[in-house]
Amino acid sequence: MLSLIKREGRDLFNDDLFENFFNPVLRPTASVMKTDIKKVGSDYVLDIDLPGFKKEDIKITLKDEYLTIEATKVRETEDNDEKTKYLRKERYFGTCSRSFYVGEITQEEIQAKYEDGILTVTIPDVSEKPEKQPKMISIK
Repeated sequence: MLSLIKREGRDLFNDDLFENFFNPVLRPTASVMKTDIKKVGSDYVLDIDLPGFKKEDIKITLKDEYLTIEATKVRETEDNDEKTKYLRKERYFGTCSRSFYVGEITQEEIQAKYEDGILTVTIPDVSEKPEKQPKMISIK
């Protein structure tokens, strides 16, 4: 019975499930760039949640066998209405990024599409690429 009440160190009856509802700890990367990675045929497909970003706000780079996705959101100007007083603002702005080791691939082998707040990146599986044959050097 005790294992039903306490799970992962939490007391399900005494812990306030809403304790962080109005006071969340903001970790931009964890809360903004949630990623699903799946294997489809001989490719890996990354579905990255980027709601509220525009396609122009997203930058994908490949350097030293790491693929880095960076998204930047700029704070928009606000109307200063004397009748409106904000009690709390929770709109994210700033830059967040994530990097993934992809191995030895070229920029041309990566495909990306952004639709409905989801960035889909398709990367070939390097373990399924044919191994490069060593080039023989003739001796004179």
